[in-house]
Amino acid sequence: MQPATGSSRTIRIDPVTRIEGHAKVFVNLAEDGTLADAGLVVNELRGFEKILVGMEATRMPHITARICGVCPTAHHIAASNALDHACGVTPPPAAMLLRELMYMGHIIHSHALSLFVLQGPDLVLGLDADPAVRNVVGIVQANPEVAKKALRIRTIGQRINEIVGGRGTHPVTSVAGGITFVLDGEKRGQLEALATEGMTLARELAPVVKQLLLTAIEKHPAMLSDWVTPSWSVGTVLDDRVSLIEGKIRAVDELGRLQAEFPVQEYDQYLVESVLDWSYMKRVSFSRDGQAHDYRVGPLARINAMGRFTTEWANRELEEMLKLGGAPCHITLFQAYAKLVELIWAVERAGDILRNPAVNGETRVPVTFKGGRGVGHAEAPRGTLIHDYEIDESGVVRAANLIVATQQNYALINRSVEQAAISHVINRPDDQALLNAIEFSIRCYDPCLSCATHAVGTMPLEVLITRGGDPLRTIRR
Repeated sequence: MQPATGSSRTIRIDPVTRIEGHAKVFVNLAEDGTLADAGLVVNELRGFEKILVGMEATRMPHITARICGVCPTAHHIAASNALDHACGVTPPPAAMLLRELMYMGHIIHSHALSLFVLQGPDLVLGLDADPAVRNVVGIVQANPEVAKKALRIRTIGQRINEIVGGRGTHPVTSVAGGITFVLDGEKRGQLEALATEGMTLARELAPVVKQLLLTAIEKHPAMLSDWVTPSWSVGTVLDDRVSLIEGKIRAVDELGRLQAEFPVQEYDQYLVESVLDWSYMKRVSFSRDGQAHDYRVGPLARINAMGRFTTEWANRELEEMLKLGGAPCHITLFQAYAKLVELIWAVERAGDILRNPAVNGETRVPVTFKGGRGVGHAEAPRGTLIHDYEIDESGVVRAANLIVATQQNYALINRSVEQAAISHVINRPDDQALLNAIEFSIRCYDPCLSCATHAVGTMPLEVLITRGGDPLRTIRR
């Protein structure tokens, strides 16, 4: 797929708004008005993999956290795990619990941001709402109490991340061999109060989100019938449950059948990156028995691959979701429902960790870099994130490879853009409906393009339409 020059009509959306990074969208229509192809073009490059070469390996958890201000904790933990493996050490149980607690704060913050600030305006105000009001300010005006609670739970997640991680945006406490502090009474009290308040807010907000999703389906039934993207699903599993910072990587096919399960060090035997000549973002396919398969990662994929969580309320909500969306679920809109389930799990799990006596133990073991390879991963809010470093005997990074969630979702994002175009573009002259639908389909994946292009900037949207190779019109916002 690529932006066509000879198709009869091309619609280009540039920039796409309310996602992290800068990209544009094209929609190519054939001469008879049917869809030829469509896709997301990432048009900025930063090259973080090259920036890391020559740096001391011990700095990776701090440096890679700066790849992105939206998911720095994911890079922080993935880098720490990679260094643990490079040094051949296992952090103490208290360190792993504190890493997980930090990460639950990150999930709460990120999913609340996605549900209520990025996707929320579409759900609260509807896809047909004027873009001038279809934003977080519009949510505050439409329902100030919900907005207040939504922003508060986001703050709670960020505060948990800050207390455990040392900083709110770019955490510093997770290092090779563990965590740099031992939990004291003051921090415990603060964290317990935040976890308790988070549970209260989650119970109040969960019914709101579910009702918004049902309303969106009623207004746009094509989302339930046509915005469906069957694919393989990939995520991390530990004790047969969804896991975020440790475990093996599991892949299931579109019917939910297990196809592979492997330690992260073997990722390069299954995940194949390929370069596109029309985008700075590489796409990734899952290779199995000589065949390349499109696959998804992220909350919906984790549910499809693992099927259960470690807490009761999250599992009850998961059952409700699957009753409506099926199992495995491939409905694009249900990415939002899956985020809600994971948000509930993160709030519950934060409380469980703080009640676990093991969180009070020693948090660090000594490490020595002897050279070699270090591979680690974490389940970022958007999906599986892998860090792979080649480290020399002096402890310096000589090569680095990062595979991030948005790369792995690239094929699915493009398919969802096609589905949105078919339901809101073909034989419909309403440019506003076109822009709204395509942007929303992309936001369902909560893409992070700074990570994916290794790119920086705001996310602008342009649609170029051609017929018979000649430009017909261009739509910009």
